[in-house]
Amino acid sequence: MHPWWIRHDRRRGLSPTSGGGLTPVYADAVQKVIDELGRLPGIGPKSAQRLAFHILKSPTEDATRLAEAISEMKERIRFCERCFNISEEPLCLICSDARREAGMLCVVEEPRDIVALERTGGFRGRYHVLGGAISPIDGIGPDQLRVAELLGRMDEESVTEVILATNPNIEGEATAMYLARLIGPLGVEVTRIASGLPVGGDLEYADELTLGRALEGRRHLAGGPDEGNGHR
Repeated sequence: MHPWWIRHDRRRGLSPTSGGGLTPVYADAVQKVIDELGRLPGIGPKSAQRLAFHILKSPTEDATRLAEAISEMKERIRFCERCFNISEEPLCLICSDARREAGMLCVVEEPRDIVALERTGGFRGRYHVLGGAISPIDGIGPDQLRVAELLGRMDEESVTEVILATNPNIEGEATAMYLARLIGPLGVEVTRIASGLPVGGDLEYADELTLGRALEGRRHLAGGPDEGNGHR
């Protein structure tokens, strides 16, 4: 088995020579694409190589169209001036929709979370994107998030309820608790999205935290023997 440094260099497109040096396996232009693709989240060295060679084997017009689409996205997309969702205009489509309930605000970590919530069709208010979650390990505190902008919207938009829809993990929970302490004294109702067992899931595969949340969020089913007598 080759030493670790040789295995590592091979993943970067280098191979050992008889003289002890390293010779590039890929042409420089190919290696540059592999390196750039490898910087994307969730893309490892092997995946980057596969993507690079897929692009290389594709027709020139396909590769050009991809490059142009990325360039156009970077040029045209901005953050909404109100909620910081992605948008091509000063205000995103949701903030510019007069049919939305301005008094109800749902706080999320990233713009992609808005897409997930919109797919449910169950929320007709507006959003606020924090740009992440509090994570001291990663050096992210409240000052690195759009917390001040969120507080500024309370009076400006006459917000009556804030729904904290940060992710149900350690960072998301810490962020939700921090925001609740800030917003609560302002006289605004603060709620947290429920979390529990996914539909179709098995109890044996659920962790203790998820099961605990599911028990806390249990609800009464109509038609039971205790219906109408005040028992839960």
